[in-house]
Amino acid sequence: MGSVSLKIGDGTARFKRATICSSAVNILMLFSVITTNLFALYAFTSSPDHHNQNHLHQPLHDHKNITLISQHVSLILREIDSSQKKLARMEKELLGYETIDLSRPNIASELKLFLQHHQLPLGKDSKTGITEMVASVGHFCEKSADLLAQYMTYKVSSQCPDDWSLGQKLILRGCEPLPRRRCFAKSISKVGLLSFPASLWKPVSDKIVTWSGLGCKNFDCLNSKKLNRECVGCFDLGKGYENQRYVKAKNKNDFVLDDVLALGSGGIRIGFDIGGGSGSFAARMAERNVTVVTNTLNIDAPYSEFIAARGLFPLYLSLDHRFPFYDNVFDLVHVSSGLDIGGKPEKLEFLMFDIDRILRAGGLFWLDNFYCANDEKKRALTRLIERFGYKKLKWVIGEKADVITGKSEVYLSAVLQKPVRVS
Repeated sequence: MGSVSLKIGDGTARFKRATICSSAVNILMLFSVITTNLFALYAFTSSPDHHNQNHLHQPLHDHKNITLISQHVSLILREIDSSQKKLARMEKELLGYETIDLSRPNIASELKLFLQHHQLPLGKDSKTGITEMVASVGHFCEKSADLLAQYMTYKVSSQCPDDWSLGQKLILRGCEPLPRRRCFAKSISKVGLLSFPASLWKPVSDKIVTWSGLGCKNFDCLNSKKLNRECVGCFDLGKGYENQRYVKAKNKNDFVLDDVLALGSGGIRIGFDIGGGSGSFAARMAERNVTVVTNTLNIDAPYSEFIAARGLFPLYLSLDHRFPFYDNVFDLVHVSSGLDIGGKPEKLEFLMFDIDRILRAGGLFWLDNFYCANDEKKRALTRLIERFGYKKLKWVIGEKADVITGKSEVYLSAVLQKPVRVS
């Protein structure tokens, strides 16, 4: 029989079949307990041979018997304690809770119910031996147990609390993926949506997005702010520079989209845009019959709803989450200063390796206006890129006025091609 081990570490349920070694250990443990009990039974029931023993040495023999019995009892107690610990560990693995303490008084009942193990609907899987599954939840949810309990406190089959910002706060703290909920999300009437492709460059109504939890309550307010280096007036599709991006270069670091697409071997059909602002890159690609998924979060603005209103595909996901795509599937990955995730260099390495994983051989990695805060940061990124062995099709380092500070800053733009690696 196969056993199931479900561990929550990186937010994903993992399953493990029982090996011959683990089965042998269990059998050995059982044999040890039985043998120990038999020895103890023998020690308690056996008596010395009075016919062959000298009555003068009787107290010494009694003392030896008591000592032997004490040793066996101690051994039995240790075996019992070890067995109890192993059973507790097996129970924890079976439930899938490595760190989340479900005995806490503030743990929501819905969270306990969601994390229970469930039988597979069609029974045991013949290939893996899996019989049960546990719903995945982010490992760092344990660090925000109070917020998680608040998120999972609601009335079943009723409207969910208006708490999307609470869910995003949990995601930004590493609690990703979030547990599912049994309530209805707040719905907004999407009156005024345009059909595709007219929707790509027409203004989006203030009334069809959620403004709760945000400082601004309309797009005019957002367009007056410098939200980040990728979004200064990025919600203004009628005026400003947004509708000229990727088709008209303002400086040498801006690559024209058609020039980049011409570099792709085997054609560019599907792409992934990391930190794509309001979705204008995906919109320009859609005009060229290329499907692009835009990774985004609603940091200070309703990016996901705005992108969807344009008829494009938003992916609500943090950059700390492993991309939910299979290996070697994208023809192009586009990223700008969103690549600058901060923290230790190893964090950027993990992100770059995941980008490399989903990009097919011969595919293009477009680094678009990456802000180089200093020479050391530029050298570190250059060294990291060179480790992947990409072919440099375009590589430009230049200065331009920073949209946040207004000062002249150094930016790096590059188009790189992933090589074919033969193991």
